[in-house]
Amino acid sequence: MKTILNVIWLVLSGFWLFLGYLLAGALLCITIIGIPFGIAAFRIGVYALWPFGYTTVERRGAGAPSCIGNVLWLVLAGWWLALGHIVTGIALCVTIIGIPLGIANFKLIPVSLLPLGREIIRTDQPFTAAGPTQRGSGW
Repeated sequence: MKTILNVIWLVLSGFWLFLGYLLAGALLCITIIGIPFGIAAFRIGVYALWPFGYTTVERRGAGAPSCIGNVLWLVLAGWWLALGHIVTGIALCVTIIGIPLGIANFKLIPVSLLPLGREIIRTDQPFTAAGPTQRGSGW
């Protein structure tokens, strides 16, 4: 079911979101100061391309630079992106077929609002309080 939803998502909106985040990431990486924001935009873009079966979690120990970067991102771009995902999610939820796609748009809000210090993981990947577990590590 995740694959079917991802293919529908890809055709209807995922590809365009991916291209938008990819373009924004490339523009942000032009300056040295913008590189962390560009990398975050690339990460969000890949998540927006294929969102079903993945989720975001806070990365422990991200530190003060992530907090400061998130404040800058929130003021300059994050609230616009989150507002766009809210409007698009509501519009998609108008139809029964669009409800899962609207929910996927709502899933993109936290990572588009505050992307630094967040990690995208598979929903079937084990997760502990310390972060995602490494398979085969013996722990």
